[in-house]
Amino acid sequence: MAKHKVRIIPLGGLGEIGKNMTVFEYGNDAFIVDTGIMFPANDMHGVDYIIPDFSYLLERTDLNVHAIFFTHGHEDHIGAVNHVTEAFPKATLYATKLTAGLIEVKAYNSSRFNDPAAPTKMPDVKVIKPGDKIPIGPFTLEPFRVTHSIPACVGYAIDTPHGLIVHTGDYKFDNNPVDGRRPDYARLASYAERGVKLLMADSTNADKKGWTASESTIEPAFEKVFKNAKGRIMVATFASLISRVQQVANVARKHGRKMVITGFTMREYVKLARKIGYLDIPEDMLVDVSKLDSLEPHKVVLMVTGSQGEPSAVLGRLSVGKHRYLDVQKNDTIVLSSHPIPGNEELVYRTIDRLIQRGANVVYEPIENVHVSGHGAQEEMKLMINLVQPTFLMPVHGEVRHLHSHARLAIESGIPESNVIVSDNGTIIEMDRHYIRKGERVPGGYVFVDGSGVGDVGRAVIHDREILARDGFLIVTVNVNRQTGEPIGRPEIISRGFVYLRDANDLLQNVQDTVHDVLQSNRNANGSRASKIEDSVSKLLYNETRRRPMVFSIVHKV
Repeated sequence: MAKHKVRIIPLGGLGEIGKNMTVFEYGNDAFIVDTGIMFPANDMHGVDYIIPDFSYLLERTDLNVHAIFFTHGHEDHIGAVNHVTEAFPKATLYATKLTAGLIEVKAYNSSRFNDPAAPTKMPDVKVIKPGDKIPIGPFTLEPFRVTHSIPACVGYAIDTPHGLIVHTGDYKFDNNPVDGRRPDYARLASYAERGVKLLMADSTNADKKGWTASESTIEPAFEKVFKNAKGRIMVATFASLISRVQQVANVARKHGRKMVITGFTMREYVKLARKIGYLDIPEDMLVDVSKLDSLEPHKVVLMVTGSQGEPSAVLGRLSVGKHRYLDVQKNDTIVLSSHPIPGNEELVYRTIDRLIQRGANVVYEPIENVHVSGHGAQEEMKLMINLVQPTFLMPVHGEVRHLHSHARLAIESGIPESNVIVSDNGTIIEMDRHYIRKGERVPGGYVFVDGSGVGDVGRAVIHDREILARDGFLIVTVNVNRQTGEPIGRPEIISRGFVYLRDANDLLQNVQDTVHDVLQSNRNANGSRASKIEDSVSKLLYNETRRRPMVFSIVHKV
C-alpha cells in the first residue's frame, strides 16, 4: 500500500496567462512540468519578464527533483528554463525535438550574453516522442500528441502510486494542422479505459463558445493580404510561432516574394526549425535584413517580432522610427498575426495607432482573419472531458474567470461539483487512492526579472516606480549652520515629472517657505529634520496640486 500522498503544486499558470509551472511529488521524489515566464503588466515599470516563485523547491532540501518535462516551446512554458536549471543542475530535461532545440537556443544565447568568454553551458535535454514511457522515481510519464499553434506539442499521462493523471498542456482539436500531425484521439480514449483519476486541462478559452478554428484557415486571409498589398508586407507574430512562419512562407512563395527574418530570437528559432525539418523554406528565398534595400518593395515580406506591442521589439521600434535598418514606408502593409495577451491591449493598440500615423496599412483582427487561437474553446473542452472521462478535474492555464468557466463546463459534462477543483498558485493538491483535496499553501507569486537582476525588484520597488511614473519626484537640498541649525541661503529644488519649475514660481516659493519654517522650528532635531521636511513638503504639494510626487530632502551641515 502506498505510504505517501501524491502532491501537485502549481507554482504558475493558475489565475493568470503565463509562467506555467507545476510540481509533482511523492515522498522525496519530484519532477516539474514546464517552466514558463509571464510578460509584465503596464504598471510593472522596468520589469522585463516574470518567472514563477520556486523558493518552495529550494527550501525542500530533502526533495530530489529528478526531471523537468516540457509540453511545447512557447515562452510561457519554457521561458524560465535557464533560471530553474541553474537552481537544479542535476535535473534531466525532457522535450520533443523542436522544443528541445528551442531550449538549447535559449541556453546558448543566455550563456553567451552573460559571459561571452566563458564556455557555453548546454542543458542535458533528452528528446522524447509521443508514446514513450519514461520512469521517474515512483512515476511513469507518457507523452501524447496534441495540436496547438506550434508544432511538436504534447500532454502527459502520469502514472502515480494513487492513479493516473492526464495533463493536457495547451491544446485544441485541430484536424487540419499546418504540420499535418493531428491530435491522438485514440490514445486519449485509451486512458479512459485505464481509468483517469485526475484531468488537468487547459482553460484559456473556457469563455469562448463553439470550436476554435484550424490553423489552416489563416492562409486564405494571408492570400488576400498578399494579393492587395502594393509594397512591402511585414507580418508580426511571436518568435516561437513556427507554424505561422511556415504559412507566410507558403503564401510568399506563390506570390514571388523573398522573406526577411528580423529580430535576433526569431532568426535563431527559424534557423533551428529549418535545420531539424520543422520549416520548409528554400535557402534562396531568405534574404538578410541588411540587404533589404536591394529588393523591390513588392517583392519582399518581413517576419517581425513585437506583436504584443513590446517597445524593444522590431514592431515597437518601427512604430517610433527607431529601428536600425527599417522604417515605415508608404504602401507598407503590416499584419499583426496574434491576439493581445490579456493586459497588453493598450500597448498593442497604441502601437497600431502609431504605425497607421506613420503611413502603414495595418491589418489585424477583426479586420481580417489573420490569427486563430491555439487553445480549444468550450466544445473542445467538453470533448476532452468525454474522451478522458476523469473522476476529478482541475482547470489549469487561465485567468480566474477561465478556471471557473471551465469548472462549470465540467459539471455540465457530468463531473460531480465536489470533484471539480478550482485552485490557485501555491496551493498544494493532495491525492490518495480515494480522494483529491486542497492542502496547505506555499509561495506561488511573482519573481520579477529586471535586466540581470532576478528577484531583487519586489512589490515595494514596483510601487515606487509607479509613483514616479505617475507623479514624478521633487528633491529639496538645503544648507544649515552646523552650530546653530540656522538655514543658510534659500533651498535648492529639483523636480522631474511633477511640474516645470520655471512655470510654477508661486509653488516654488511656497516650498521654500515651508522648508525654512520647518528648519526654524526644528533647529535641534538633528537627523529627523530631513524627514520632517519631506512630510511637510508632501502635504503642501498635495494641498496645492492634489498630486503626490516622491519627495526627498538633503540637509547639509556647513
